[in-house]
Amino acid sequence: MSTQTRTTTTRKWWALAVIAAAQFMVIMDTSIIGIALPKMQTDLGFSQENLTWVFNAYVVAFGGLLLLGGRLSDLLGARRVFAAGWAVLLAGSVIAGAAGNVATELAGRAIQGGGAALIAPSALTLLMMLFGSAPQELTKALAIYGAAAPAGGTAGVFLGGVITEYISWPWVFYINIPIALAALIAVPALMPDAPARSGSVDLLGSVTVTAGLAAAVYGIVRAPEVGWASGQTWGVLGVAAALLAAFVLIQARRREPLMRLGIFTAPNLAAADIAQLLLGAAWVPMWFFLNLYLQQVLGYSAFPAGSALLPMTILIMLGMIVLAPRAMQRFGAKPMIVAGLTVLGLGLAIMSLVRPTGNFWVDVLPASLVAAAGMSLAFVPSLGTAISAARPEEGGLASGIVNVSYQVGSAVGLAAMTAVAASYGADRIDSLPDLTNGFSAAFTGAAVIALAGAGITAATMRGTEPAA
Repeated sequence: MSTQTRTTTTRKWWALAVIAAAQFMVIMDTSIIGIALPKMQTDLGFSQENLTWVFNAYVVAFGGLLLLGGRLSDLLGARRVFAAGWAVLLAGSVIAGAAGNVATELAGRAIQGGGAALIAPSALTLLMMLFGSAPQELTKALAIYGAAAPAGGTAGVFLGGVITEYISWPWVFYINIPIALAALIAVPALMPDAPARSGSVDLLGSVTVTAGLAAAVYGIVRAPEVGWASGQTWGVLGVAAALLAAFVLIQARRREPLMRLGIFTAPNLAAADIAQLLLGAAWVPMWFFLNLYLQQVLGYSAFPAGSALLPMTILIMLGMIVLAPRAMQRFGAKPMIVAGLTVLGLGLAIMSLVRPTGNFWVDVLPASLVAAAGMSLAFVPSLGTAISAARPEEGGLASGIVNVSYQVGSAVGLAAMTAVAASYGADRIDSLPDLTNGFSAAFTGAAVIALAGAGITAATMRGTEPAA
């Protein structure tokens, strides 16, 4: 291998490190605030009802702007949009950390979500540009990228507890600043550039899909509080449905739509996006309620609770980086997605057996490792199939769609399982048996979602050959 070739290869893998760091940060910013919320509530004057919007403001902006981020990545070039996303995330982090009132805090979180919506699709497009011509390298790169997500989720819980306890809550946002600055310095030297393409941004489509997704997420996350049968819930969801229907009509009629509807005719793209949606709908509720079980039932404080999730995270990272690429080469995507969702469902079913008098070694560790094995099998092949199914010039759009699928699935699954848990007693915090019964019901519901995902994938995805 020549010196120039080695230099190019080394630069490519350093670029992947920055892309993986982007995925790590995007997911970490959804989880790092959890432990800090009570102190933020005291310092900023949040009501109990509005406190959840420190999380939701990020998720709504992130999910609502992802398709626009993907379109801009295709038009302006992924490197430019990737760098812009880091700059926006940095600005949002400064605002959120320095906030002195509720409105400023929520504005900062929404700006952070907007930055993440630019970063996520452009990061996947850059990954495809760097590794798309080498199938074996692409699978390994997707595995590293995928492993960064659970690592970010666990690190967020862990770091949030440490920072809140030993420093102060604004640093859960300020920690983003040095990472964002390092990424902005690295992007020009490491990332491939692509010339901007001629085309227009579908502003009307952008407004309707962003408002529609935001309304849908708002209605879903508010439903457990105001009631699924309430007029407010159905009114907001009706507005969301009308906006999304209008978006589809606009896309069907525009010459340069935000989302070309014909993209879903690409083999297996829709099936892979559905798999990602249901994977998020099963996995995120499990992670959320497992953390609550550790703290509210087993009595763990923030630091031990974060540490208890490390074995699961380590297994996922090893599974995605070591096992998934080899299995992809041998079996192909479809068998792995079906098997992964099935194993995830089995792990969740075992987790539903949690006891009020349980312990980590019996009630948490075995089930969490089985669920982690399922996640590591299903995530990489479903993500890779969704991205690679699209035309090269629509890589940003495909990346935006698959990210929307996972984020919307996460929001819907968490909201639905929160309602299930509450109906079985999870709202009675003073009673450990009732609390545990509610968590058990949520784990059971997530298991049903995972197993349904396995069945839908088996029925809708075409057989895929093992990678060359």
